[in-house]
Amino acid sequence: MRKLTLCLLVAVAVLASLTSPAAAQTTLRVVMHSDLKIVDPIWTTAYISRNHGYMIYDTLFAMDAKGEIQPQMVDKYEVSPDQLTYTLTLRDGLLWHDGTPVTSEDCIVSIKRWGAKDSMGQKMMSFVRDFTVVNPQTFRMVLKEPTGLVLQALGKPSSNVPFMMPKGVAETAPNEQIKDFTGSGPFVFKPEEWKPGDKAVYVKFAQYKARPEAPSGLAGGKVAKVDRVEWRAIADHQTAINALLGGEIDVIESPLHDLLPVLKKDTNVKLVDINPLGNQYTFRFNTLHKPFDNAKVRQAVFYAFNQEDFLKAVIGEPTYYKACKSFYPCGSPLETTTGMEDLLGSNFAKARQLLAEAGYDGTPLVLMHSTDLAVLANLAPVAKSLMEQAGLKVDMHSMDWQTLVARRAKKEPPAQGGWHAFLTSWVAADILNPVMMGFLNAGCDQAMFGWPCDQEIESLRDQYARETNPARLKGIAEAVQVRATQYPTHIPLGQWFQPMAMRKNVDGMIQAPVTVFWNVEKKGR
Repeated sequence: MRKLTLCLLVAVAVLASLTSPAAAQTTLRVVMHSDLKIVDPIWTTAYISRNHGYMIYDTLFAMDAKGEIQPQMVDKYEVSPDQLTYTLTLRDGLLWHDGTPVTSEDCIVSIKRWGAKDSMGQKMMSFVRDFTVVNPQTFRMVLKEPTGLVLQALGKPSSNVPFMMPKGVAETAPNEQIKDFTGSGPFVFKPEEWKPGDKAVYVKFAQYKARPEAPSGLAGGKVAKVDRVEWRAIADHQTAINALLGGEIDVIESPLHDLLPVLKKDTNVKLVDINPLGNQYTFRFNTLHKPFDNAKVRQAVFYAFNQEDFLKAVIGEPTYYKACKSFYPCGSPLETTTGMEDLLGSNFAKARQLLAEAGYDGTPLVLMHSTDLAVLANLAPVAKSLMEQAGLKVDMHSMDWQTLVARRAKKEPPAQGGWHAFLTSWVAADILNPVMMGFLNAGCDQAMFGWPCDQEIESLRDQYARETNPARLKGIAEAVQVRATQYPTHIPLGQWFQPMAMRKNVDGMIQAPVTVFWNVEKKGR
């Protein structure tokens, strides 16, 4: 009898362990577009770091599915009649992952760090006179003159996102990387499980207080419906596809376009496009060093390029791309071809003429080539071919994306580890206007890597920032675009679209310009 009782007790214990919360935990396994190596989303604009930021941090405001800015960490805010004082009050119950309350002081220091680094933040901060702590949950921002930028900037959806961090973390110099990853968002980062090249792990923050509204874009309630999210690093695309088809992983953020037909055939997999405005390919100049210190040489590249060659080489299937001769996304309010009519047509004769007028002496261009991200890998070879047909000499340096991200921050001459140019992609939500568009920042040392320096572009961007009449914004944006063809900071190379692939038991993926994992459910296998 005692043996029977003992067996029953063991059986009950085993059953309890199987039905315990730990055993019932839901894990979402995801292959992201890139391996996570840099975990400071203010220090870098890299999208994998931005996505990491949305996992663990929160924002004061956020952009909803209609493109409107809504309060997020903020409970309420007031704007004075003269439009110079913004008073912001935080929601009750906001906690850092270590259990301490989020305070006004944390937010002020976070805004300042972000505002020193981000192009839109820099412009907003140029209007700010000072900040004042009213109480632990309320603070004021006083402006020197009115601007329509404040809410747009604090609700900026993509890189660099104004994530709130604890005061002690946010006091890190903007050009130094943080070493403490305490956030207040719906998930907690597990640095002890982070293995670059293998995985990054996030667990649900049980004390996170979500807004009561339904999620909409990046706004509304951020409810974590899975207990654990693992970002798995699988560099080989076919291996990742096989893992998804076999149920070993649940989501692939950026499946190779060539392999989409394979995914469409599997009844257990679905394709979901969460970003209808898509993305824009971009060629970025470094204006510090010869020959791209000469605007005519940069204009020559504008004439030599055409968008179709780039889009075909990377995306291939016309369903997922379109030519768009506009700095601002096609389909967005500021879309325009003004100033772009004769450009991007592979007019090599015109390009060679400009090179001759500029006195180009055959200096080889160091073109950085990202090899490990499929949506970027074929861009640099196309650029090299078109530039060489125009008469430029090109020295292409191949490297993985994270190495490129680190190298592009260097101002040294190309012969000493610097660079002349690289290609990347911007999500449409990052380039909706000339203040938001980081590559249009022509503020010299204050500009992003590439460091363009043009007073006329900056004057126009200032006009855009000061303008409070929406009807006048389009004309200013067009003027910025025209000037950016005369003093090129970068070249837009067309729009492309990326569906995600996921198992059919995964649901709730939010339509937004950023891949986020709140509201996502995983039911069974």
